[in-house]
Amino acid sequence: MESKKIETVRVRFAPSPTGHLHIGSLRSALFNWLFARHTGGQFLLRIEDTDLERSKDEYTSGLLDSLAWCGLSADEPIMIQSSRKDEHQKIADQMVAAGTAYRCYCTAQELDERLGKSSQAGGEYRKYDQHCCKSQHGTNQITSVKDTEKPYVIRFRIPQTTQEQQIGLIFNDSIRGPVHFNADQFDDFVIIRSDGMPTYNFAVVVDDAYMNITHVVRGEDHLINTPKQIWLYQALGYQVPQFAHIPLILGPSGQKLSKRDGAVSVGDYQAKGYLAQALCNYLVRLGWSHGDQEIFTPEELIASFSLDAVGKKGAIFDIEKLNWVNSVYIKASSAETIIDLCNTDIGIECSKRYPLWTASRIAKAITLVKERCNTLLQIVEEIDSLYNKPHYTREQLCALQQDYSLQALCVQKIIALEFDQEENKEVYQKAIKAVMVECTITMRTLAPLMRYALLAKTDSIGIFDCIEIIGWQECRSRLTLFIEEIITCQ
Repeated sequence: MESKKIETVRVRFAPSPTGHLHIGSLRSALFNWLFARHTGGQFLLRIEDTDLERSKDEYTSGLLDSLAWCGLSADEPIMIQSSRKDEHQKIADQMVAAGTAYRCYCTAQELDERLGKSSQAGGEYRKYDQHCCKSQHGTNQITSVKDTEKPYVIRFRIPQTTQEQQIGLIFNDSIRGPVHFNADQFDDFVIIRSDGMPTYNFAVVVDDAYMNITHVVRGEDHLINTPKQIWLYQALGYQVPQFAHIPLILGPSGQKLSKRDGAVSVGDYQAKGYLAQALCNYLVRLGWSHGDQEIFTPEELIASFSLDAVGKKGAIFDIEKLNWVNSVYIKASSAETIIDLCNTDIGIECSKRYPLWTASRIAKAITLVKERCNTLLQIVEEIDSLYNKPHYTREQLCALQQDYSLQALCVQKIIALEFDQEENKEVYQKAIKAVMVECTITMRTLAPLMRYALLAKTDSIGIFDCIEIIGWQECRSRLTLFIEEIITCQ
């Protein structure tokens, strides 16, 4: 059962396909990937699908798609844990033969009668009393499983002597430092279920050893599993890897992140128009720091990342900070890149969505609106308001009508302007400002009305940019309709 010693860093990300990849899991994957890249090691991927009832192929596909979207590719073929079921059973049987594990024939009813009702759903922990261990290793030798049809599980035998009890209870975590667990927190836990499937702690140890994993970097919610796994490593004669437990991501209240706070799947963030590189940049900085630097290229992250710089306390998830980081990446992206991302990430093909516009006009619109947007969806919403005819609300029209008498002449004179085909914004600006001077109306007074007339909203890119993108003939049509509509409020 010996595993050979590996000097090169080898880490793994091992999600269970029982749901979509969430941001906390993505951050764990990122820390593993960056640690491997920084040290020149290998990043491996294992799908832990031994929970047969909850594991689904669609979740496996979704997990792999999300990792690929973020650029996290494994350096070796992906391992599917359930494919090693026979090997798990073989090693468990070897442990039974060696006396480090034993078969337990206790039924749930027998455990309830002997230990009291189980309250695993949220009550007091019920510790196993080693009944079958005493039977098999004492004077009352139990009948061999080959001679009975009674189902059984295989339990790991916790080290019994005072000296052995200390092994694995104190270990040095790369992030948390020395960690201590009391021996009485644990009992002889199950490693093979009655259906023959391995439990989490056993399969993890056997497979990590098989994959020659040198460092286990994972969330601190797995901290309680570490002593069990260290005991198993030592019982099997495997080299114990170095553990590093990452603090959890917390909501604004300081409690565990909930869906309301932003704990949704990576695919949801993609569909909302967040860029993969921006989301990864934000998540890496959530609990890790490198001076005051906030924005990193992938190369800078690889060069700078270390587990030493990971904080010990939970990091607060801040959607506003994520929006800012995403806006930085959006502003730095070309219009052509954004067009491609809209197609691949949020399923919007701009050429089909805006068929009356040329590619150059779409690109120019994106260049203008991206400066005020946090996500790809916001970019699309801004361009939609420029491309589509406005829909006015009666309430807003009547509110604006109060100022109509002061601005009517100016708007009508603007509507009467003639331009040669589609001019640039400087030409529109010069002509319209001349009308405003003639009518003694300021831009501050006229611009909100003009924006609402053209877009049915009062917040947008510059009014002359709007006119240039929309085109004068369409603007004239919208202004005319607006005047007709607002007159009805009189």
